Amino acid sequence: MTELAKQLLELTYIVIGCQFLHTAYCSYKDKTNPVRLGTSAFWTLLSITFIGGSYMPNMSIGIIVILLSLLTLFKQVRIGTLPSLDEMKANIESNRLKNKIFIPVMLMAILALVLAQMIPEFSKISISLAALFATISVLVITNSHPKSLLSENNRMTQQVSTSGIVPQLLGALGAIFTVAGVGDVISHLISGIVPSDSRFIGVLAYVLGMVLFTMIMGNAFAAFTVITAGVGVPFVFALGANPIVAGALAMTAGYCGTLLTPMAANFNALPAALMD
Repeated sequence: MTELAKQLLELTYIVIGCQFLHTAYCSYKDKTNPVRLGTSAFWTLLSITFIGGSYMPNMSIGIIVILLSLLTLFKQVRIGTLPSLDEMKANIESNRLKNKIFIPVMLMAILALVLAQMIPEFSKISISLAALFATISVLVITNSHPKSLLSENNRMTQQVSTSGIVPQLLGALGAIFTVAGVGDVISHLISGIVPSDSRFIGVLAYVLGMVLFTMIMGNAFAAFTVITAGVGVPFVFALGANPIVAGALAMTAGYCGTLLTPMAANFNALPAALMD
């Protein structure tokens, strides 16, 4: 079962890579975009990391990440011309579907939870499998053709744009900080302030550290690896706290930090822009 889960996880990455590859093709075909070559190159390179990341040397992935950064830095990635939304049709569909439109979202959340609880080995891919069933339910409820998924994939991916890879990059940065020993430095600094036998102060330092470091990093996942290594393990877990429960609460505190910083544009600015 574990091996099957790994294979399905790899398949998920390949599917995501194919989505980016489709966006790259659409960007290249968009003659109205003055930087269509740079935009297409960005999505092509990103698709390569998802499709072949498991089989490529780390150095190659690092070079691709640098190229992605350079394309973004020199403003070579831009949203192209996307199909305009027919407001009249949207209103008609809204009146027809009403609250049914929320069924796929709820279905995805419930299925992901059930799969993760019933088959622990599938916890990493439960959201992917749930998304598959939710997508099918969307097609059934809206009576749409599967081909519409392609145009919607291109529209959504381009609207999310470069902000979509911020979580992955910041998560990787957090891992780099941990390997570099930043967590040990923080642990050394905190040890002079937090009593080693105080659970309350240890938990307080853990959650506040997550909030502050998330504000600095712009991502709770990036902060989690560093703060957990520097504060969580020696001052919370070592005193008997359940790592699963404490880790979940720490991530919740980190999300509070996310809402307090402009660094996390992908989390607090992008959703509002997509709903506009």
